[in-house]
Order: sequence, then structure tokens, then C-alpha cells
Amino acid sequence: MDRVRIIGGGLAGCEAAWQLASRGIDVTLYEMRPMQLTPAHSTGFLGELVCSNSLKSEELTNGAGLLKAEMRLLGSLIMQAADASRVPGGAALVVDRTEFATYLTNHLEQHPRVTIVRQEVTDLDPSAEGVTVVASGPLTSPALAESLKRLTGEEYLYFYDAAAPIVTFESLDMSKLFWGSRWGKGDEDYLNAPMTEEQYDSFWRALVSAERHPLKEFEKEVFFEACMPIEELARRGRDTLAFGPLKPVGLVPPGWTSRPYAVVQLRIDNRDRTLFNLVGFQTNLKWGEQDRVFRMIPGLENAEFVRYGVMHRNVYINSPSLLKVTTQMRDYPNILIAGQLSGVEGYLESAASGILAGINASRLIQGQSALSLPTDTMLGALMSYICDESKETLQPMHASFGLLPPVTVRGGRKQRRQAQAERALDSLRSFLQEHGLVQDVRTV
Repeated sequence: MDRVRIIGGGLAGCEAAWQLASRGIDVTLYEMRPMQLTPAHSTGFLGELVCSNSLKSEELTNGAGLLKAEMRLLGSLIMQAADASRVPGGAALVVDRTEFATYLTNHLEQHPRVTIVRQEVTDLDPSAEGVTVVASGPLTSPALAESLKRLTGEEYLYFYDAAAPIVTFESLDMSKLFWGSRWGKGDEDYLNAPMTEEQYDSFWRALVSAERHPLKEFEKEVFFEACMPIEELARRGRDTLAFGPLKPVGLVPPGWTSRPYAVVQLRIDNRDRTLFNLVGFQTNLKWGEQDRVFRMIPGLENAEFVRYGVMHRNVYINSPSLLKVTTQMRDYPNILIAGQLSGVEGYLESAASGILAGINASRLIQGQSALSLPTDTMLGALMSYICDESKETLQPMHASFGLLPPVTVRGGRKQRRQAQAERALDSLRSFLQEHGLVQDVRTV
């Protein structure tokens, strides 16, 4: 068999290598550490966790819990490592970081089909024979990032992640919101939350006094002037927001006899209109503070945040323009992109995308067509979201039930999520059986 080249020994790269090697395909895995460390890593272990040792909830009614169940069905090496290095963490899957990374490193180093090369890859050649999986992560080296820029076009490669919070539609109080576009231009594609002066003043005071995340050393390059956090903008003056992203002009709430003092707009974020993005609300506030302050916006008192606003250094491609749901690049189908570089957010999501990239790389090298997962599975829905061609730009996304098609069942949110989870796992099992893919026999 021809070799497959994998660039990056993080979670996505490890999963891709394992999927390929387990299918009898030789893999060369390139990892520049420890010869060249990133600003966040400190070891040469494969799959080093740098920000947290928690892989989130195990419960099926949690997005991360469902994704883990799907990963187990797909034969995930990361789940094997997590089980072997688990420490007490309640309902969360918490691991000993050193044991976790050691497990991954040993299993890949000892696999006869895997060759690990401790060397930086600085260039991507789409004309090269074979298949390449790029899983170099959010701290991709400058040289490789430059190569990606040349390959994709500079406007399609982002170096900083400035994302606004996303909430679920079902959690909003529609009695306080109205549909409409500014000045009535275009379709009514925005939900609008009007504020009185008193409401705005309370919101502004809470915002400017809220606690922020301290920036890590490798995050201090973020260009705040180019994409100002809303709390920083608010600190410039009481009415800065009311004349900026919250300006009320051109928006008339039904039943109001005067213009609102400010209006927060929420933009549709997916095809099914189950997710909405808070326009202009990129932020560096701590997540608990985002819960507290942003729920002061009328209609968002009980909002469910499927992702919080973030401001940190990241490198990722604009997948809606560049990537297929198979993880293949649209213009260069022999190059697959996995992990946070593809626009997924989080450890599990990165690893899961690596599984799909590995499966499809193995099929391509054997002359078969690449597969796309059913969109009623969590991983399939996540890939569909980040590769949605109707999006002009991408904000990285993690696993969330808001990505899944809705179900109609009796009961509340927990019952709906349980039904969605059961449907997802049944769908994935059928998919694996249909395509003759090896399943993990453990019960999930």
C-alpha cells in the first residue's frame, strides 16, 4: 500500500493514524515536537492536552456525551486512552494528562504500520502522490500556515478566533423579541431584542464590571482593534454600544410608540433555525459571566448557550468555502483537513474529525469514494455545520444538540435530547453496517 502522510500528532492526527493503521495501511505521522515546541505545549508526547484534563460530560443528553458514544462506535483510540487514564470526575470524563498522552504515544509508536517522524512539515504539495491528512491544530507553525495561505488564498485562513455566543431558539422568550431587518431591507432574517434606556443602562453597567478570562502568553497577540470584544467597546463610554453594534435605528418593535434605546440583534446560524448568533458579541468574559450578563438582554433570560463567545489565537480555514463534509478539500481532494484547523472547537470534536479523516483517507488510498456521515449523528451534523456552503465565514463550533434535526416527542428538553441521541446512535450503527466498517463492540 502507498503511505498516507499525517501532519500533526495531536488528537486528530492520532485518531487518523489509528484508523488507517488498523485497516492495514502504512502511515507516516509527522510531529515537530519536541524538536520545535508550540507556545502552549511543553512535551513531545502525542496527544498532549494543554488547557484542561476534562473531556466533558458522559451523559447521552449532553452534546459531548453523545459525541463520545459515537466515537466509541467508530473505534476511537482517544476513548481507549481516556478509559485507561481516567481519574474521578463525577459525570465528566476526566483523565490524568500524562497517562493519557503516554498511552497514545506508546500505542502509535509500537504499531507496525505507523512511522513517527519528529520533523516539522513546512509545505503542502497538492500534486504529490498519495493522501495527506493535515491535523496541525490551532497553533500550526508559521511556515505551514504560510503554505496553507498560499494553497487556500489568504482570505480563507484565519489566525484569530473572535466568536460571539450562540443560543438555541427554543430557549428564547419570543414575547420580547421580534423579527426584522434594519430599515426593512432584505428578508426578516434577524431576531431583535429591544431595550429601554433603563434596561440598557443596567446591562452596560453589568458588562463593564464583569470578570474576564486572563489571556495566556500565546494569546496576547490577538488584534483587539480589528475585532473589539464587546466589553472593551463598552468601556469606552456608556453609549458606545448604543451608537455601535446595538444601534436601534431602522428597527421598529411592534407595539412600541417610540424608538428603543438599543437593540441586540440575533442572526440565524443554521439551516433549521435552531441556533442564533449574538451579533457583535465577541467577548473575553468568563463563561459564567456571559451567562449572567447576556441573560439581562430581553428575551434571553433563560437562554441556553450552546457555545460561548471567545477571543483567542487560533488558526483555522474557512471550511464552508474550502472543505467537503468528508474532510477533503474541495479543490484538492487528496488533502484532508482534520482537528481544530478545520473549524471544529474542542478536544473531542478535533479527535472525532480525525476519525472521519482517517476512515476516508483509507478509502481513498484503496480507490474507494469518501464517505459522509448521516446528519442526524452528532459528528455528521457537526461536519455539515462547518462545511455549510451557505455560510460566508465560519465561527468554530463544538458538539451541540442544536446542530441535530429536531424530534417530536412528549416531555421536555431531556426527553427530546434522549430521543435525538438514540436516533443518532441507531443511525450510526446502520451506517457502519451498511459500509462494512468495524464497530467497537462495547455498549454505549
